[in-house]
Amino acid sequence: MLYAIYHWFVRITGYIPQLILFRTKVHYEDKSVQSRFIRSKAIVVSNHNGLMDFGVLLFVFWSRILRCAVAEITFDKNIFLKLILKPFGCVRVDRDSYDMVFLDKMKKILNRGGVVEIYPESRIPSKDEKKPIAFKPSYVLLALESGAPIIPIYNNGKMLSSERRRIVIGKPIDVSSLYDDSLSERENIRIINDYVRSKIIELGQQIEKTKEKAI
Repeated sequence: MLYAIYHWFVRITGYIPQLILFRTKVHYEDKSVQSRFIRSKAIVVSNHNGLMDFGVLLFVFWSRILRCAVAEITFDKNIFLKLILKPFGCVRVDRDSYDMVFLDKMKKILNRGGVVEIYPESRIPSKDEKKPIAFKPSYVLLALESGAPIIPIYNNGKMLSSERRRIVIGKPIDVSSLYDDSLSERENIRIINDYVRSKIIELGQQIEKTKEKAI
C-alpha cells in the first residue's frame, strides 16, 4: 500500500517535469496484444541507458506498480538515490557476490500478481560499447520459475535533446513456449536470453524505420 502511495505521489508531482525532460513517445510492436496497460503479472525487460530509465517507465506503465531490480552500488554508495528508490520497493541486487536472493524476492512479487522491472545488461554501457551489451540471464530463470511473461522494451535513452525519448513496447514472450526439453536448462536459458536480446534490438530498429518513413 505504501509503495502505491509513493508511486502515485511521484507520478502526480513529476508529470509536468517528465514531459519537459523526456517528451516520451511510445511505440508498439502490436498494440492490440500489448499496450501500456499490463493486466497481470509480468517481467518488464529493457535495455539500459542511465539512471532515468526507471523514471521513464514509471510514467509509461502508469497503471501498475513496478518493482525494479537495482544494483548494490546504487543502494550502498549513493544515500540520496537509496532514499529515493527504496520507497518504490526496488529490490537490491548484489552483482559482485552473484547472490540470487533478489530472484526469490521478485518471484514472490510475481506470485502475488505484481510487475517487476529488470535491466539485464546490469550496468550502463560506456559510450564506445556496442549497445545493448551482453545480457545477464537471471531474468530468464525468473520467468521460467514464475510462469510470468517477459515484456521486452526498447528505450532510446534521449533526454533534454532535440530528439524525443522513444519507447517501443514489444509483444509478451512466453518463455515456456521457447523451452526445448531435449536441451539442458543451461542451454535453454542461453538460447532464450539471446532471443530476448535480439527482440529488443529488433524493437529498436522499428524506431529507425519510423524515422525513415517520416523523412
